[in-house]
Amino acid sequence: MEVRTRFAPSPTGYMHIGNLRTALYEYLIAKSKGGKFILRIEDTDQERKVEGSVDVIYNTLKMTGLKHDEGPDVGGEYGPYVQSERMGMYMKYALELVEKGKAYYCFCTKERLDSLKENNEHGDAFARYDRHCLGLSKEEIEANLAAGKPFVIRQLMPREGTTSFDDAVYGTITVDNSELDDQILIKSDGFPTYNFANVVDDHTMNITHVVRGSEYLSSTPKYNLLYDAFGWTAPEYIHLPPVMRDAQHKLSKRHGDKSFEDLINEGYLVDAIVNYIALLGWSPSDNQEIFTMDELIEKFDIAGISKSPSIFDIKKLTWMNGEYFKMMDFDKYWDLAEPKLKEAVKTPGVDLKFVGELLKTRLETLNDIPSMIDFIDELPEYSTELYIHKKMKTTEEIALSSLKLTVPVLEEQTEWTNDALYERLMALAKDNGLKNGQILWPVRTALSGKPSSPGGATELAVILGKDETIKRINKGIEMLEEKLG
Repeated sequence: MEVRTRFAPSPTGYMHIGNLRTALYEYLIAKSKGGKFILRIEDTDQERKVEGSVDVIYNTLKMTGLKHDEGPDVGGEYGPYVQSERMGMYMKYALELVEKGKAYYCFCTKERLDSLKENNEHGDAFARYDRHCLGLSKEEIEANLAAGKPFVIRQLMPREGTTSFDDAVYGTITVDNSELDDQILIKSDGFPTYNFANVVDDHTMNITHVVRGSEYLSSTPKYNLLYDAFGWTAPEYIHLPPVMRDAQHKLSKRHGDKSFEDLINEGYLVDAIVNYIALLGWSPSDNQEIFTMDELIEKFDIAGISKSPSIFDIKKLTWMNGEYFKMMDFDKYWDLAEPKLKEAVKTPGVDLKFVGELLKTRLETLNDIPSMIDFIDELPEYSTELYIHKKMKTTEEIALSSLKLTVPVLEEQTEWTNDALYERLMALAKDNGLKNGQILWPVRTALSGKPSSPGGATELAVILGKDETIKRINKGIEMLEEKLG
């Protein structure tokens, strides 16, 4: 049997992290078993539909490499793949259940249903429907339909015994049928409910594995009772634990948590995001953390999915993002970094490729670039205390002396390359009985005015050029002399 999974998002705006993880796991399940990954757009809730959000879904899947084998934009033999374009079929299936005695028409008004809640003896927020319309005769039903009376179609649930299903993550789940309400299948506007359309679509598209959040565990018995009512085989269920902001709160866009699009805009790499999300609730059999997509497909196993919630740790993602920069082919990295570098550096003549090479192993996100190299265009205001460095054994006095030694040497220097400058400054330190850092740290500080920089003293000198380098060192000398008197 061919494995067929489906990603069935609602077009309600952005792609949140939990949604993307679901899509990723469905893709990995299908591809690890040589199956197919299907995209279905579930847009029956027209009130929540957001203009342009279908494009967000397409773009996200394309960017992340989750290529669907069937879907609205690529077609397939089980289309249409947009729920609102499948409207004609849902009523037919609902009426089939009515004929089988597994569902029934309900003509109750909103007022009557509201009164059931008000009159609930237990004071519960929701009262189970009392099956007022279950006993209507065929003639009464036909008369109501002929009169154009609004109706819904409800599923007739068992009231005794239990319903169980097996979940690949959570094991056997059992509920008492007495707790189940006669859920609505077709609403008064003729649209199917989410639960009903889901089951019909999954069956008619031959979906074999359904992956969704654990919040649907309590609804799954209702799905299975529908499968039983039709005489269909239910798919394998894989319910995923929630992705949390912290131990108490789920990720939520409303509370400022980031979507996939937000992370991209903040300079995170697509491959790093996908890699990190794969590990939110799934563990490989070994301790590997960095994966290509092919490696994920090869190693992904449903058995590795945890029951426990996963906390989205932006620090861990940031670390992983930095690792991706280090491993990345330079040409691919340069395509990403060049626009940021050109935007950040306006000084003519700067070798941006050299700057990019220095940044590659130091970057955590692309958005770090401007703040790491803003000193190139303009030396920032800084305190002379920056020259004090315990590890380098420098003080303000040592820094002043070192900078004064450096200026005439650099003025005479004709070969302005990193190697030549480094060799000359090392010789200067040795000739004056200084440690290397007692020359390099003051120069690096004078050139950048920052506690950290993408390169060392001589690399910064190459970036800035001879004239600007000497100008900034002299500025440092002036500041130190003013401070020390």
